[in-house]
Amino acid sequence: MKNIFYFLIFLYFNLHGYAQNLICSPQDREAFNTKINLISQIKTQDMGSTMVAVGKTFIGIPYVAKTLEIGETESLVINFQGLDCTTFVENVLAFSLMLQNNEKDFDSFIDHLETIRYKDGNLNGYSSRLHYFSEWIANNEHKGLLKDMTSQIGGVESSKAINFMSTHRELYPFLKDADNYEKIQASEEFLKSQSICILPQDQIKANEHLILSGDIIALTTSIKGLDITHTGIASREADGRIHLLHASTGSMEVEVSKLPLADYLKDIKSNTGIMVARPL
Repeated sequence: MKNIFYFLIFLYFNLHGYAQNLICSPQDREAFNTKINLISQIKTQDMGSTMVAVGKTFIGIPYVAKTLEIGETESLVINFQGLDCTTFVENVLAFSLMLQNNEKDFDSFIDHLETIRYKDGNLNGYSSRLHYFSEWIANNEHKGLLKDMTSQIGGVESSKAINFMSTHRELYPFLKDADNYEKIQASEEFLKSQSICILPQDQIKANEHLILSGDIIALTTSIKGLDITHTGIASREADGRIHLLHASTGSMEVEVSKLPLADYLKDIKSNTGIMVARPL
């Protein structure tokens, strides 16, 4: 998969009234057409079922880390050849919104993806990307795309300081730029005032009946300065249990977890619980 980015092309689209960089390969443009034809056959009654049905069309796609860290300036990256856990969820949500709105054109997909991925729906440099997933949930709730359900299913408040990016600057090439670094620090300062709710790991099984297929699941962590380490989509499988549909770092591809979510998380030493967001 190391060669998948070598054929990227730069295009320019008018998004929200201004010129914007878009990175999309010819293969990914064709993959979009294939995906639209495939998901147009999906007939579901609710957004949750749509999320799972769309998500399962990605099964087998390789897991590839840092798919958005391309070039010297922030661009809207479209990549269906390799997905990380966040881009998997973003693409599934974007395609599900298209189905909900009966849209099939590429421009609508671009618009949905930008809306989901960036603060208040506008790409405006590296710091406008929703890097911390707890902020991703809060900002997309503000946009009316989903609802944070964690407190309603037994979650407890957490006031953990979130500053992993600024304290690990060397891990993020874009943070070599002083302006990007200062803006990320400002975002982290804002997050200090925003408490989040977490459903503790030992409470997930007891509250599993309150989680719906299609809910977005975010794995919370004990790692200092970090809110979320992984994310995916809840899927109630034939055993009646909630499993995780995700771009897995274990199998290195999109899959449904073999174990139910509550059992799957027990093998992750740093996991403290989950956040649950419901697409609307």
